[in-house]
Amino acid sequence: MKKVFKLQDLDCAHCAAKMELAISKIEGVNSVSVNFLLQKMTLEADDGVFDDVLKKAMKAIKKVEPDCRVIL
Repeated sequence: MKKVFKLQDLDCAHCAAKMELAISKIEGVNSVSVNFLLQKMTLEADDGVFDDVLKKAMKAIKKVEPDCRVIL
């Protein structure tokens, strides 16, 4: 499953790159892309584990950028 999420309050491209790296290391992630200019995250994972992967990705985002929110 592949979904695109809007990110709110993503402050810099460096933080976006750090988020992308952290999320890519999560077990079950097939691919991830965090686009600073568009303020979007594209996440791809298998259907059975997608919700769990998304929760872990949201935690990783908060660690890098505490003010950033994922709009579901």
